Amino acid sequence: MAASRITTKQSPQSSSAAHGAVQIRIKSSQSSGDRLSQSRSLVLQESDLPPKPISLHRRNQSQHDVLGPGGTASQQPLLKGENLNVAKISEGGKKQRKNWMVTWTLLTSDQLLLHKEAPQGGRQKPGGQTDAVLLCGAVIDWTTQKSRRKNVFQITTNTGSEYLVQSDSYSTAIQWHDAIRRTIDSLTKSNGGFPLRRSNSSDYLPKHNSLPGYGSASPNTKQRSQVHRRSINMFSSSRLKHNTSDATDKNGVKNRLKKFIIRRPSIKTLQEKGLIKDRVFGCHLSTLCEREGTTVPKFIRICLDAVDKRGLEVDGIYRVSGNLATVQKLRFIIDQEEDLDLDHKQWEDIHVVTGALKLFFRELPEPLFPFTFFSAFVEAIKIRDSKHKVEAMKKLVRDLPKPNQDTMKLLFSHLLRVLDYSRKNLMSTQGIGIVFGPTLMWPKLDAGNMAVNMVYQNHIVEFILTESQNIFDLDKK
Repeated sequence: MAASRITTKQSPQSSSAAHGAVQIRIKSSQSSGDRLSQSRSLVLQESDLPPKPISLHRRNQSQHDVLGPGGTASQQPLLKGENLNVAKISEGGKKQRKNWMVTWTLLTSDQLLLHKEAPQGGRQKPGGQTDAVLLCGAVIDWTTQKSRRKNVFQITTNTGSEYLVQSDSYSTAIQWHDAIRRTIDSLTKSNGGFPLRRSNSSDYLPKHNSLPGYGSASPNTKQRSQVHRRSINMFSSSRLKHNTSDATDKNGVKNRLKKFIIRRPSIKTLQEKGLIKDRVFGCHLSTLCEREGTTVPKFIRICLDAVDKRGLEVDGIYRVSGNLATVQKLRFIIDQEEDLDLDHKQWEDIHVVTGALKLFFRELPEPLFPFTFFSAFVEAIKIRDSKHKVEAMKKLVRDLPKPNQDTMKLLFSHLLRVLDYSRKNLMSTQGIGIVFGPTLMWPKLDAGNMAVNMVYQNHIVEFILTESQNIFDLDKK
């Protein structure tokens, strides 16, 4: 056998690294073709090498370096390709519109490949869209809040991108979820924890120099770390520390609310400073009369006076509705305690005045006929004997609180004057009962038949209006 000579060739990069590629070539006197057939290379396996960061100067390299020629994956798939429903809802922390798409999904040893179309003949079509979801440092979990679909799990990468993956088949969904989770756990463990990436970059941030396979950090590396510290801290505070800070944030909000409630000024103080003004609409009748020092609210008096002056002969008075916007404007002025002149031209439509008056009665917290008297008035209206019915109604009216009694007396006296002009305004006792029945009384809990209650309400107002002279002793004045 011819003498052979062994030469050792070491790459320039391996001279400065702890590990390198060693090639052993056997040279003999045979032809070049024979020598090439006998050439052997001894190369360390990738599993024996520590993971290396992507070179910073290789700008033209594919971002993830995951596809080989023709668009085929360079790693052996852990799960064969399968059509899954995928929606990308966030990229780099920025939310995106959720659009579900059927994608040909392939799981490799370090990423999830999403193809728009299934490869034909084992090769991806030229120009086919492919998205690679890096699984190193990612988080996976089932979710029911991000989608109404069933069997949905979410993958969140270490760069802040979020993907929703779904399958109608539960067995398929659980198979992919478990396989992806095992891949994530394996990658995170083999890389010594959670690797961070720079914003808008595919480069891993350098790890601590004490980890095996990584040399001491250079000054340039430290300087770059300082430059990107702000973006890293922002990401870590919003993502890595999210779970631990949730409880603190909630407790902080609760404590601030407690302090605000304790230190907030009382309503009386705000009223004294003029920050809160007492309302007229929606105020309890007795409270309003006590505040104004009268037994009939001033707003009711000025409205009735205005109708007496220019509304008794108007067709459909109290039955016709006024302009709602103007009614609300009138209400606002009253609530602000501003001077109100109903003779002004902006209130020339008398139906606006009557509409505001009816609105005042409807918005009382307790109606003009108090809740506790509702059943008693209903029982009184059922009495067949007219004389006994009048006496029962008269007794109930006298038992009412003073503000309710005086307001009711003033209102029904006014409605009697409206009936005096019934030939011109075309309003009858029955018409007034229909308008004012539900406006002046209603049950506290409408547990009965609403239609039956409305009939009683109308009849009670009609009867009191017809017998006002006796019930309120109007003939004595």
